[in-house]
Amino acid sequence: MTTANETVPAGSYAYTNTLEGVYYGPKCVETALPKLLDTLGAKRALVVTGRSLRDKTGIVTKIENILKKSNAFGATFSEIGEHAPEAGIENGVSKFREVDADIIVSVGGGSPVDASKAIIFRLQQQRAQETSGKELEFLRQIAIPTTLSAAEYTCGAGYTNKQGDKVVVAHQQLTPAGIILDAELTLSTPEQLWLSTGMRALDHAVESLYRPGVPLPMKKLCHAAIADLFRFLVLSKKDSEDLVARQRLQVASWMSLWPRRIERHSPVGLSHTLGHKLGATYGIPHGITSCLTLAPVVNLQAEIASQEDKEYLAEALLYLREPSTGTVDGDVKKLSYMIASLVQELGLQKTLSQYGVPTAEIEQIAVRAVGQEDEELLSKVKIILESIY
Repeated sequence: MTTANETVPAGSYAYTNTLEGVYYGPKCVETALPKLLDTLGAKRALVVTGRSLRDKTGIVTKIENILKKSNAFGATFSEIGEHAPEAGIENGVSKFREVDADIIVSVGGGSPVDASKAIIFRLQQQRAQETSGKELEFLRQIAIPTTLSAAEYTCGAGYTNKQGDKVVVAHQQLTPAGIILDAELTLSTPEQLWLSTGMRALDHAVESLYRPGVPLPMKKLCHAAIADLFRFLVLSKKDSEDLVARQRLQVASWMSLWPRRIERHSPVGLSHTLGHKLGATYGIPHGITSCLTLAPVVNLQAEIASQEDKEYLAEALLYLREPSTGTVDGDVKKLSYMIASLVQELGLQKTLSQYGVPTAEIEQIAVRAVGQEDEELLSKVKIILESIY
């Protein structure tokens, strides 16, 4: 028997039809990458990564050597910058064609993964023109993430156009065909990048409790992800070489944005929306934008969210083994406080002023995020931005 204020669950879920496998565990890349190449019938790979990962670590060389053993190495393209600038995507398309590759192996954080999706999207457009619109299968990507941003689980790709604006392309077949979560490959990831992208994963998990279109089983996965992210981010901060913590964080990141088949790119929550408006424009890493915006946005949900969404947020305390305050609104505010405390414990507390965001532009940022139709919401968002300045 249900209580009067409970909503009967209803919805749908379908697993992505492009994902061939997720492999996880220290050293798993050595066997997983050849398996995925074989499964996908790939013959020549273009490795897509960033300059720092290529020049300052041995990770890219390791991936190249595995590909060479499989006779599948084409070339490495390392011109992908933060927020995936469009120029890098254009050059990546040219490099893919130059080496006659048939698959991309992305290595790094969200920028190489998203840039690879954008490269594939542009290649698909070019191939369609060359074949007079003949329908072709999309080219594929194997993602090897070294951060916790979780870009590899979605069919959307964000990049920065030449005007400095965030642009999104999406298609179900852009979801990577294979994902390799090898904790050993994350050991050289800078601490702030590692921990802040963990907060980005927490942002995914928390906002999936109230953003539209998320099916109930995914909400339960997000509750579990929230608990693991709180626990293992702290442990990873204490001991950066703790492979158990790092592997558990990679799996929690996976749970925070569980792959699914969708008809179109789904709406994101307010913290993500604000992050998109702040990130590329002001050069703020997306992990840091989540550190800035998630806690105050969750606090706002106690005022504006539906009762059902507030109850999903409040239920997170159960998974965190925290006592209830006695009210749903109080529990939502407590979750917000716990997120802010976690940011501080991880040494990630930042302000907009540290990134040179002009005070005069706060109102325009708020307008770009939520529009002008709802004056009350706009006012509340401006207060959030002022509070993190």
